[in-house]
Amino acid sequence: MTGLRDRARRMLSSVRLRLLVLALAPLIILMPLLLLIGMARWTADYDALLIANVESDLRIADQYLTRMMENASGQLQATARTVRFAEVLASTFEEQHRFFTESRGSLGFDFLYYLPSAAAKAPGEDWPVIAQAMQGKATAQIDLMSAEQLDARTLGLAVQARINELPGRGEATTQVETRGMVLHAASPVVQNGERVGVLVGGVLLNRNLKFIDDINELVFLNPVTGGDRKGTVTVFLDDLRISTNVSLFEGRRAIGTRVSEAVRHQVLEEGKIWLDRAFVVNDWYISGYLPLHDSFGERVGMLYVGFLEAPFNAAKRAAYFWMIGAFVAVLLLSAPVFLWMARGVFTPLEAMTQVMRRVRAGDLTARIGPTRKRDEVAQVGAHLNDLLEQVQDRDRRLRAWADELNARVDQRTAELREANDKLEQAFHQLVTREKLASIGEITAGVAHEINNPIAVIQGNVDVIREVLGREAEDVRTELDLIDDQVRRIDTIVGKLLKFSRPGDYGTFASEVPLEPVLRDCLVLVEHVVTRAHVAVRTEFAEVPPVRVEPGELQQVVVNLIVNAVQAMGEAGELFLTLGPETRDGRSGAALRVRDTGPGVAESSIHAVFDPFFTTKQGEGTGLGLSISQSLIQRAGGLISVRNVTDEAGMVTGAEFTVWLPEAAA
Repeated sequence: MTGLRDRARRMLSSVRLRLLVLALAPLIILMPLLLLIGMARWTADYDALLIANVESDLRIADQYLTRMMENASGQLQATARTVRFAEVLASTFEEQHRFFTESRGSLGFDFLYYLPSAAAKAPGEDWPVIAQAMQGKATAQIDLMSAEQLDARTLGLAVQARINELPGRGEATTQVETRGMVLHAASPVVQNGERVGVLVGGVLLNRNLKFIDDINELVFLNPVTGGDRKGTVTVFLDDLRISTNVSLFEGRRAIGTRVSEAVRHQVLEEGKIWLDRAFVVNDWYISGYLPLHDSFGERVGMLYVGFLEAPFNAAKRAAYFWMIGAFVAVLLLSAPVFLWMARGVFTPLEAMTQVMRRVRAGDLTARIGPTRKRDEVAQVGAHLNDLLEQVQDRDRRLRAWADELNARVDQRTAELREANDKLEQAFHQLVTREKLASIGEITAGVAHEINNPIAVIQGNVDVIREVLGREAEDVRTELDLIDDQVRRIDTIVGKLLKFSRPGDYGTFASEVPLEPVLRDCLVLVEHVVTRAHVAVRTEFAEVPPVRVEPGELQQVVVNLIVNAVQAMGEAGELFLTLGPETRDGRSGAALRVRDTGPGVAESSIHAVFDPFFTTKQGEGTGLGLSISQSLIQRAGGLISVRNVTDEAGMVTGAEFTVWLPEAAA
């Protein structure tokens, strides 16, 4: 199995296969691509032709409907001008009724009546077509009339207009459409030079199959689109088919069905013409829909023409099969010719490929054998042999130079690395010594300046006790507190001196419970916290005692709390959390001091413990966190800082963590 895979891999990477693909590329890639592009373009043009065809059919149907309205108004106008009509208006009611009945049948109207000028504005007759006729202009429009209005004009016309909607769109109930769409026409009646009334007529389009069939025969005269009644025409009242030649089943016309929601939205709601394929009742048609407006200018229905899409899809499929068959035939005939022409190039190029593969594997002695041919490929082979000779010679010399150069580079690299290590160590020692020297000078001056005021304060406190005598008992607590803080100041000064000159002092750490020290620190910074309106939240769990000098720990905690309060400015929350924590297999206690300030800038978070680093320019010395780090490290612990973020990744404050190992450990 492995041998078969290797053989297949070698075949795929061979020169012969590449040249074969190159030779057949125009046939197997370019020609199919051109075929697909041509078929896509032809399909688009074919579909565009069908859309243009149905658009033309829709225009013809619209023109026919317009001509019918013009004929209706013209017939009424011609009738109103006849002598017979003038005589009828002056005769009896029975004679008028007989005349209108006969004229209605001969003119093809469903109703015909005369309306005197006095009744032209009566309720139910205030139609725009009648108003225009009263102004002397014969006109015709499409109007919707209720069942009562239809029966008022011709008895029984409402029954003809009534259409039971067939269930559709997921509806289980049957609805009834009682309105009628009427081709409404009116012509002025003039006697003795004066307009005395209006002659009104109308054709009901509901179930008017003759009207639909006439449009169908006029539009679909072309046997390609109209043969075998593939062409269809429909008149819609709103989105309901009221007259159509679309078949539902067994020759029954689809009167009472509705149009699709997409067509209804575009044509009736947006007032746009639909020219596209659409699902009509039970099949796909190339369709055109045109909105119909009544005499009031409202969209009241649609005019549709369309023809079946299936015959044209069959023609397109046949054309596709013919083009694909022609392509396959061309491919089968031309492929052998290309292969025969490519064979003369395969062999020498494959030999060159084998030689290059051996050279790539390290065999610089590989060469192309002699050949009788003198064509361009043979010349390339001879040049390749010459180049390989030059490459082999240069390879020998380069290898010798490379060995010598590598030896010199290794020696120089070792010397530079050693010198760089020494320089880096010297630089760090110099920086550290300079910083510690500066700290020592500052600390000595501060200790000297602080000790004198402390002595004065302590002496005055003793004087106060002597002067007050027994009355000093009332302020004994305050005086004792002053004594404690004076002693604490003296201790801090001593610690500063220890930090600046650690070799001059010993370290006397003891086992210390952390919670009492922390609570003492809160008492000392109470005035700072209160003045800044900061709320302190504590959560102290039971932790093992640690080995640290209490004054040093107190100094670190106070420094962290004061820094946190200053970072928050006005108002905020300070969280002090104490709990056990194990690090690197060593048990201990961790104190976390977290604020709700802006946090530490990412660019500065690695430098906060450096001596003289401060973000409060002109206010701090930058020694607080550096001294705190030294004190904690001397106790065997660790101090670190991080920014606290919320779920959105926004910084909500900074958190300093002080970890000290358990004293027993």
